[in-house]
Amino acid sequence: MPALSIPTLLASGPIVTDGAWGTQLQARGLKPGECPDAWNLSHPELVESVAAGYVAAGSRVILSNTFGANRIVLAGHGLAAQAAAINRAGAAISRKAAGTSALVFASIGPSGKLLAADEVTAEELTLAFTEQARALKDGGADAVVIETMTDPGEAEIACAAARAAGLPVVLSFTFDSGKNLDRTMNGLTPEAAAKIANECGADAVGANCGLGITQLTPILRRMRAATTLPLWAKPNAGRPTQIDGKDVYGSDAAAFAAAVPDLVSAGAAFVGGCCGSSPEVIAAIKSRLERT
Repeated sequence: MPALSIPTLLASGPIVTDGAWGTQLQARGLKPGECPDAWNLSHPELVESVAAGYVAAGSRVILSNTFGANRIVLAGHGLAAQAAAINRAGAAISRKAAGTSALVFASIGPSGKLLAADEVTAEELTLAFTEQARALKDGGADAVVIETMTDPGEAEIACAAARAAGLPVVLSFTFDSGKNLDRTMNGLTPEAAAKIANECGADAVGANCGLGITQLTPILRRMRAATTLPLWAKPNAGRPTQIDGKDVYGSDAAAFAAAVPDLVSAGAAFVGGCCGSSPEVIAAIKSRLERT
């Protein structure tokens, strides 16, 4: 099979990606504090149902249930030794659900440790992300999405590990800090994030989580001015409120989809949802883009 070309993929216009995984797994019985990634081994049929739901809704790119599946995060659940198996299974589950209808951009999330505070070393991050990226490729991933990044050093290390594994890389940051909510927790601006993606050889750059769709649109516009790379956008379905101990997001599918043309106008080439989004949101995005 030839290597995936992201420019070729985007030749026909914006690509609809998937939505949230965590809330979908919770709806299927994932308990608070339970390791969602471990479900790739213990409940593969339920994980597959999440992926299949997005494919049925119209996603042409789906992620994998591997956001927290690096060995550093898994160590907190006593599962570090199963990192490779969990990642291979996660990619394979999404690969099966995708069939010939979608591509698998497997998820790599942050370590949860701070380089600057010496909570983790660059060498430890390199080993963890290299192991994860190789296992995702072995499981059938077409590309990886390094997502919810805030730390430039960690983002660069993860990008290098994924590229070394021979996979195209989407590098996605989370902006929800600063007085204008336009910086990552570590102080990166959209322009700085785009520069990191350019320099580390990423195939696309963007933003996920943190903000709702109308707030994310100006972030994408600033990225567009700073890079020629394709832009990835997975905003939250509004801001959450706590109801009975659970986060409930305020943007319904119709309201989310109504804002999609502005996001595309700002430069988004990949459009999906993050926290609080669902197959209904993805179906609404697909329908709205088809009318554009």
